[in-house]
Amino acid sequence: MGKVLIVGCGGVASVAVHKCCQNSEVFEEICLASRTKSKCDALKEKLEGTTKTKITTAQVDADNVEELIALIEKEKPDVVLNLALPYQDLTIMDACLATKTHYVDTANYEPEDTAKFEYSWQWAYRERFEKAGITALLGSGFDPGVTSVFSAYALKHEFDEINYIDILDCNGGDHGYPFATNFNPEINIREVSAKGSYWEDGKWVETEPMEIKRVYNFDGVGEKDMYLLHHEEIESLALNIPGIKRIRFFMTFGQSYLTHLKCLENVGMTSIEPIMYEGKEIIPLQFLKAVLPDPSSLGPRTKGKTNIGCIFQGKKDGKEKTYQLYNICDHQECYKEVGSQAVAYTTGVPAMIGAMMIMTGKWNKPGVHNIEELIQIRLWMRSYMGTSMDRISQSSAGGLMSSMGKEVVSTPYFVVDEAKTASQS
Repeated sequence: MGKVLIVGCGGVASVAVHKCCQNSEVFEEICLASRTKSKCDALKEKLEGTTKTKITTAQVDADNVEELIALIEKEKPDVVLNLALPYQDLTIMDACLATKTHYVDTANYEPEDTAKFEYSWQWAYRERFEKAGITALLGSGFDPGVTSVFSAYALKHEFDEINYIDILDCNGGDHGYPFATNFNPEINIREVSAKGSYWEDGKWVETEPMEIKRVYNFDGVGEKDMYLLHHEEIESLALNIPGIKRIRFFMTFGQSYLTHLKCLENVGMTSIEPIMYEGKEIIPLQFLKAVLPDPSSLGPRTKGKTNIGCIFQGKKDGKEKTYQLYNICDHQECYKEVGSQAVAYTTGVPAMIGAMMIMTGKWNKPGVHNIEELIQIRLWMRSYMGTSMDRISQSSAGGLMSSMGKEVVSTPYFVVDEAKTASQS
């Protein structure tokens, strides 16, 4: 079918490459490029002989537009799949514009010197991509990505109007370390340390970091503490899902993680402000990243499951309705298949699917789009189920309440009306 250029060679990229190789009728060729070419070569060596997909590798500085342009012009891919750092989104988009090449990523742009992430920088490219006749697909990971697909699915098949969305991201895995992150430590800690926010009644409500805590009983995992964070899909869903009154995002964290994080914050190790050390300027958070375990190394030792999904509240046929759609993924099963833990797996699979949808022409709509704008529900869900071992579960509130009682919606914070849900079942 065609060729994909994958920029980045971390844990998510490893999953995406594995999944592309499993779909060699679409991905006939892969060029895997990174600042560290040896990492690309090692992955190529691992996969050669197991797939019909031709794999080549290249060295590239994703901060350098001219290098990216030269690589794209040399390789002539049908689509560029950006799995590098979010700081590099704009340079890669610039290179795609210059070469008129389709673009896909999994996370929105962040300026390196400011702990702030929003879509405004990438949405500013809409007109230029449209005029160039190429597609930029933003947020084709899990959250954002699958959670946005779940929202589009719920709106199309389960609701006439969705008023409330709560996105719940639970990692119930145990890697055995006192402190480690399951994705890029620098990005993870910036995200957690930043102020939280949620969308309500047409405006942003800001909270202090980790200010709002709730306890939730996750299917397949059990009861976990979760905290309200800012997350980028809130921004796009607020625009693209009609009838929305409130959208929030929660992520689980264990006490060991939070205790270590607080200690590191207290001694300045999570700062992104440069400091001088022995005559050299360093950024404490980047140094911390260098001494923490590499997330790609956690696969063999991580046990347990993830549970990520959405709780929706709205109206169907004039009645109030609550509906939950979620995914459960087992860390060890993921490792057996692709050598990575489930957090990388659940991001890498939809990244591959997004690239596949553009490669096959299903989503070739010039401009810059979030995934819920382009989604073809049945086709995407079929692709997801056909290329992963994940289990997708869906339930109406009535069924959940009758079968699991308070365990499903374990706090009044989600405003479930038992009388109404019972009448629907």
